[in-house]
Amino acid sequence: IETEMESCDTFVVFPPCTANSVVIFGKNSDRPRGEVQEVVYEPRAEHKTGEKLECTFIEIDQVDVTHSVILSKPSWMWGAEMGANEFGVVIGNEAVMTKVELDTEESLLGMDLVRLGLERGKNAREALDVITQLLEKNGQGGACEESQNPIMYHNSFIIADVSEAWVLETAGRLWAAERVVSRFRNISNCLSIGTKIDLMSEGLKEEAKKLNLWDESESFHFANVFTEEVEKLPKHRARFAAGTCLLEKFSKENFFDIYAMINTLSDEESNICRRLTAEFPSAGSQISILKKDGRNVHWFNGTPDPKRSLYKPFVFTQNARLTSKIRSPSINSSDDPAKAKPRFMKAIDRRHELYKLFEACYTKICEAEESGDIYGEKRSEVQRDLIEKVEKMDFGRIGSELFNEAVEAEIHFYKNLI
Repeated sequence: IETEMESCDTFVVFPPCTANSVVIFGKNSDRPRGEVQEVVYEPRAEHKTGEKLECTFIEIDQVDVTHSVILSKPSWMWGAEMGANEFGVVIGNEAVMTKVELDTEESLLGMDLVRLGLERGKNAREALDVITQLLEKNGQGGACEESQNPIMYHNSFIIADVSEAWVLETAGRLWAAERVVSRFRNISNCLSIGTKIDLMSEGLKEEAKKLNLWDESESFHFANVFTEEVEKLPKHRARFAAGTCLLEKFSKENFFDIYAMINTLSDEESNICRRLTAEFPSAGSQISILKKDGRNVHWFNGTPDPKRSLYKPFVFTQNARLTSKIRSPSINSSDDPAKAKPRFMKAIDRRHELYKLFEACYTKICEAEESGDIYGEKRSEVQRDLIEKVEKMDFGRIGSELFNEAVEAEIHFYKNLI
């Protein structure tokens, strides 16, 4: 079904625009209302030769070793909206509509490609190669939401590490990539790569000519060639432009920091941040601080509406583990409507404990904010305390419970609101 999501914004900011010469990545994952996003950790693993991997809809060949990853993912699918790996690679994707026909056959989802890039790539370029090779081999297709009348779309990505970022945009199995090494870049639900194409799928221009999308009368501009002129495109372009303006604004003094990314992801005027009650709420968010010395910190909320949620810090440690309170309940494959065929014939409750508590408090949170109550101030104080705690910690002594302790503090905070 060719319906467009009002969905997602991804950002990356490089020195010299950032404070302390770090790289800062951020994403809001906007998903259909009611869909639960969980935060999960998967440890490094070795696999047997010939082993197969079950992605959301299809099976592919497994690799010998998969890296440890932290993922923010819709609870019904295998893939992820965003995440990070032990080597400091971060990836987020966006839905885009293109002139290349959608493949309704089940294949890899863009979210599967995000996870595969993180599990298999030791740096941004490796992750880019993983994603593009799998895309060319398998294509992209299938339901992108848990529904009998699902949304389907092509994908764009920001793939980053501490040295560089790649904007990857796709149209079916075709793709183009733009390398970013300074200042900033963002993507929304519109193609944005123009004539600066640093890598592309083999025969891309010839395919565009075969599809009667380009005739060589002007320079090859990826977005102009492949953009589908859908009804909501002006809104997507406006949000993309607003995101660029926010990055410009907050990096003006070359002091873009975690608070600047929080403010960017919390911007409601631009529609970058959307409430729990929206048709496509901001279902989950990620901020990653990447440093040259590898002391990376990844912040996830695991609840909707980043303006009113808390980011919790995660650091890859030897014995890292994540609390089950931010993971959806496990469901037997035979009872899971996302795995049984025909798919999505019933709805099930996938809410995790933190989601339920946040949802129960949400109306009170919004009412308190509108009445001038000090809730917002208190929430900001809790967030600030978490950030300052991490900044003051001896990185080598950070324990495996850092994220879990932050979840417990958040639960305590919400229980005091009820």
